[in-house]
Amino acid sequence: MAMLPTPLTSHVSYDQVYEPAEDSYLLLDTLSSGTETAFLRAHFSGHPSVPLVLEVGTGSGVVLAFITAHAEHVLGRSDVVTLGTDLNIFACGAASVTVVDAVEATQSMPSSEAREDTIPKPGSGVFLDTLKMDLASSCRPNIVDILIFNPPYVPTEHLPTAHTEESSTQTTFDRDSHLLSFSYAGGTDGMEVTNRLLSQLPSILSPDRGVAYVLLCAQNRPEEVKSRIREWEGGWCAETVGGSGKKAGWEKLSIIRIWKGV
Repeated sequence: MAMLPTPLTSHVSYDQVYEPAEDSYLLLDTLSSGTETAFLRAHFSGHPSVPLVLEVGTGSGVVLAFITAHAEHVLGRSDVVTLGTDLNIFACGAASVTVVDAVEATQSMPSSEAREDTIPKPGSGVFLDTLKMDLASSCRPNIVDILIFNPPYVPTEHLPTAHTEESSTQTTFDRDSHLLSFSYAGGTDGMEVTNRLLSQLPSILSPDRGVAYVLLCAQNRPEEVKSRIREWEGGWCAETVGGSGKKAGWEKLSIIRIWKGV
């Protein structure tokens, strides 16, 4: 089968918003792989309620757009709703455009073309919105069925402050640099933001079918992260389901799937 089309992000200002890179495309490849689509289709089959997909830290929106536009291929159903959050208000606006454009492109695919064996059948979910939010802090408890997080995983001495007062002396470059720092600065071991999100997962994910996909680099110590998750009360599972396999050192990337065992 041909590769699913990657959403276009040519409208995004990369001076203000994180540009899709290897980590973004690793998420796309992993979520659309045969192994993960089989898992997700089995995991969400037979459930009458509509799945809610949340991407935390949308950036350009390329991942959220991909999942929304290709919901039927990834989850085996198009009755899916998607939502995004980001601390960067420019990312929120850019991501919304990316998702809407991707859905329109999928829905406009000619039906005769869609039936060819080499091209996935169109089947888009419903995009709700992208909201300026710290992680998933304003979401109702236990409402998210699939959570996707490409965190700021680069080890840094400090984390950027979430709120800064703009002054007459602040340049556009200073503002944009500060906003971009949210996308990469991960604090100690690159894990400060990720640990916050991980601690919230049991209360964020739906209790019967919640699944999270979190991207880590080697310096984040993914094996240790998985071990900690497996010790959570309630029988949680954590497995590596995707990896870059190309880079040595701390930049080698992996994606872990987190879910509750049956």
